[in-house]
Amino acid sequence: MQNRVLNKMIRILSFVFGAMLVVSCAPGGDDASTVLATVDGESITMADLDTLVGDRLALMEYEYKQERYSLVELALQRSIRNRLLEMAAVERGITMEQYMAQLTAGVQVTEQEIVSVYERNAPALGGRSLDDVYEQIEDYIHNLKYQQALDQASEQLAEMHAVDILLEPVRIELDNEGSPSFGPSDAPVTLTEFSDFECPYCARFFATVNQLKQAYAGQLRIVYRQYPLDIHPNAFKAAEASLCAEEQGMFWEMHDLLFMGQDSLGVDALKEKASRLGLDRAEFDACLESGRHVEQIERDMREGSRLGLEGTPYVFVNGVKVPGGAAPYDVIAKMIDQELARGR
Repeated sequence: MQNRVLNKMIRILSFVFGAMLVVSCAPGGDDASTVLATVDGESITMADLDTLVGDRLALMEYEYKQERYSLVELALQRSIRNRLLEMAAVERGITMEQYMAQLTAGVQVTEQEIVSVYERNAPALGGRSLDDVYEQIEDYIHNLKYQQALDQASEQLAEMHAVDILLEPVRIELDNEGSPSFGPSDAPVTLTEFSDFECPYCARFFATVNQLKQAYAGQLRIVYRQYPLDIHPNAFKAAEASLCAEEQGMFWEMHDLLFMGQDSLGVDALKEKASRLGLDRAEFDACLESGRHVEQIERDMREGSRLGLEGTPYVFVNGVKVPGGAAPYDVIAKMIDQELARGR
């Protein structure tokens, strides 16, 4: 079973690297100066196409790199696991197959587990009965538990050996210039959040941000990028209000008030929040009515669209995308710890 999993992985990786070779050997290129066509001798280059498809091409390239990285990371993790298991088997004076058999001897699948998986996935099974798919589900659960047993053993072994993962994740270059930030500008880790003040998931993530501020004080810089969604009628004006507060050095105070009072983000309510913060109301009101931060908000939204952002919050740690949007504290803390360990 283990060999089948590894062989399948090798076939997938062979396809990916083969595809890369074909692309690299294709005629032409994507350099900005590459001439793609001429009209009466006038050249059309990749640079000319950038305004038409540049963002889409950048997104496709990013998604491809992410998929490739996921495959390579999986193969690397399996390779590390196998190396650790081999070392442990040698220490015990047995073969790796014998050691793996010991580790997975307790793997069993109950009928209740099979029925539970069937019931959860019945709508996607096209009307097939439990008897029709019983063995497939049993094999699926067994393989899952088998892999989990080996992974658990390798995690314990890794604590007894020096395992350094040097594979770099896919990173996005983010233009955070001029965006509100919290923490030292030279912090080793930067968390960039694209957010919407009227988004309930962003309000949930707001609590996580506050935890991170305290836990990683001095090591973490948090950058807030504006991404008000069309489905939230007050979000854009709330974004303007936050930047008007930034003019008076009170962005994060306004940020907190906006998330704690998402049910009152109309213009009058925004002005009332400014009063509660002790802001100069004349300056704040004039700023809010002028629309002078609209361009900055739209810039953030364009960059978010270029990244394929479809919802909020959308978070990056040192340019690495955080999975799952409003990810829990533990997930982001682990990513921050990994970046600190890398010494970035």
